[in-house]
Amino acid sequence: MSGALAGAIATTLSVACLVLLPFGSQRLLPRIEHPEGSVLREAGWNRSLLAWESLRVIATMCGLALAGAFGVVILGLIGAAAPSIIARTIAARRRSERARQTVDLLQMTLASLRSGATLTEALRFATTPRYEIEPGPFAAAMRGFDLGAPLDVALREARTHARDNRVVLGLDALALCVAEQLPSSRCMTLIGSVVDRLVFEQRIVDDVRARTSGLRVQVVLLAALVPGLALYLAFTVPGLAETLSLPLGRFVLLPGAAMLEAAGIVASRRLVSDIG
Repeated sequence: MSGALAGAIATTLSVACLVLLPFGSQRLLPRIEHPEGSVLREAGWNRSLLAWESLRVIATMCGLALAGAFGVVILGLIGAAAPSIIARTIAARRRSERARQTVDLLQMTLASLRSGATLTEALRFATTPRYEIEPGPFAAAMRGFDLGAPLDVALREARTHARDNRVVLGLDALALCVAEQLPSSRCMTLIGSVVDRLVFEQRIVDDVRARTSGLRVQVVLLAALVPGLALYLAFTVPGLAETLSLPLGRFVLLPGAAMLEAAGIVASRRLVSDIG
């Protein structure tokens, strides 16, 4: 067999394998998900991932343009990271609001149980959209139940997508009531204890946020003081302005200062953010 014939056969087999690969086992094709897919869903991004990536490219180009105009490399990095930071901030805010609404949802479920409704009827009434932000995991569990899945399985499936401990606790309590087929009196006792715990934790969180609100403002002010002082010295001290305009200042000093500023703000806010 000549080398040309062997090469032609190998090429034919390779092309055939590539064509037939989508029809093979699904295990050979693992599902690839966008790294920020869950964050975008929580933030309420309703457009395609292509539109999101296009937005990121535009923000990066704007950052690079500003970096080229002012000679500061860190502006390009800020432009590239700005969409992700905004999306994560919105997602965290919506997640916190949804966790607060979990208490209201469980209280409505408990009130329906006390009025004589079954647990399924109580959940269906409580998950009716009444807020600006729909209680996603609970509503998703009811949609799965409407599609034929057992209610406890649907609640546990919704639990895997919940990222807040308060939502997870509420889903676990409801799934336990359904799986164990507890009577209404036991369900009311269990859900009531969960509501009392969540209300207590929410009061602690609100108290901590109220006590640390002044400290949060001080962190921001102290963080803004350093670049403000640097700008003042750059205008008043010619030697410092010349140093910052050199490659050492543009590529080392300014990016390093910006990274230290960001790290300080994040570390300071994380001291109390985990409690909330």
